[in-house]
Formats: sequence, C-alpha cells, structure tokens
Amino acid sequence: MSSIQPPTNGIEAETADSTGVDSASDASEYTFEDVSVVMGTYNEAAAIGTVLDDIEAITDGKAEVVCVDGSSDRTPEIAREHGARVIEQAPQGYGVAVREAILAPDRPVVVTTDCDDTYPMEQLPEFLEAINAGHDVVSGDRLYHGAEAMPAFNRLGNHLFALLASALMGERVHDTTTGMRAYRREVVESIEWTENTGLSAELLIRPLMRGYDVREHPIAYRERAGETKLDPIEGGLAIAKSIVKVSLEERLP
Repeated sequence: MSSIQPPTNGIEAETADSTGVDSASDASEYTFEDVSVVMGTYNEAAAIGTVLDDIEAITDGKAEVVCVDGSSDRTPEIAREHGARVIEQAPQGYGVAVREAILAPDRPVVVTTDCDDTYPMEQLPEFLEAINAGHDVVSGDRLYHGAEAMPAFNRLGNHLFALLASALMGERVHDTTTGMRAYRREVVESIEWTENTGLSAELLIRPLMRGYDVREHPIAYRERAGETKLDPIEGGLAIAKSIVKVSLEERLP
C-alpha cells in the first residue's frame, strides 16, 4: 500500500532548469481541456449557477461540466443555461448520481465537486498541477484549515470518520468525506464502486488501499447555499458503515 501524501499549504512550484524554462512545462501535461468537472445535483437552484460560473471563469471555459440530476426545481435548466451537460435520472441517492457523473465523460482527468458552493473552484489549478506532478488522486482536505463554516456536529463527525478509516487502513487520512477530488481516469475506471451515501469515503479508501498515489490537499470550505439534504445522524451512520465495509473488503483476499 502506498502512503498517502501529507497535506501541504499548496502545491510546491517546480524549479526552472538551467535553460530558464520551467521544468513543469511539458507538452504532455494535462490542461483544463483534459478535465471533466462532475457533480450530482438535487434541488440546488440557489447555488448551481454560481458554481458553474466559477468553473467557467477559472478554467476559461475549457473544462467540461457534467451534472447528473434528479431535481424537482430549476437546477437542470440553470445548469444547461450555463453550458453544462445534464444527465437526468430519478433520485436514487448521492452515490448513484456521483458514480454516473464520474463514469459519463471520457476526458483523462475527472474532478468531483458539490453543487452547493461550499468548495473553492479557484483551487482547481492546484488540483490539476498535482495530477501533472504524478499523483493519481488529489483529495481536498476541508478540515486542515478548520472548516469553521461547517456545522460543529458535522465537523466532529468528519474527524471521527477520518480516525476510523485511518485505524482500519493503517494509513493516516484527514478528510474521508470531502466532495472535491481529482482523479486520473484509469483510477475511477479500474474500481467497481459499491456505496451510495458512503461513496465519498469509498472513493478515497479503495484507491489508497490498492496502492494508488493519493495526496490530500488543503482547501477552503464555505457555508453552503441552500438546505442540506442529508440527515446528520442517519447519513453519519451510513458513512461509518461504508468505511468499515470498504476497508475490510480491501483487506480480505
């Protein structure tokens, strides 16, 4: 099993070589034209436009955006108006939507995010830089800076989820349920994802326990726009169960 890369305050800049050319500059590196930003959406009309505007601005309109939607409000219409590809399906839960969103596009880098404006799209370049540096998975760590915008009960739960996963895997992780991650496409295509509510934890645990190069990267976290759809008790128990199930499955021959 490969060790998870520790959080840092930012991706370290490459140094220039003797010719004065940045050694990170390489024609084979991914750009935002190689990136799909994907999300499951459910009644997020209050925030989806802002999120898509941010993605458009940060990537200069080059990143593809895919939304898998089960909304009863104007979320899918707003997403289409902002140029996103929308796949509509009956509401079946977080994991079902996100799994469909991840597997739908064919660009080589997939970035997951949520549609409630809690995640910093301005940090997308850092995630792409980390993928170009050789990491297979780059996982946003909301708790590194304190996540003060997160309800205290949720923040405590996320610390406990990380401790549980760390104990079961034998590797220290800091934020198992973050919704903002970047993946090389071969990673998401090589693993049969099984969880629904606990998919965010599974998307970290299985790659790490299978030896992929995983890096946790600190991100800012904002107060969500709109109401949360997840019951903290019921959802928390489902996530904890998923962490135990997935970790044990990966340990068993």
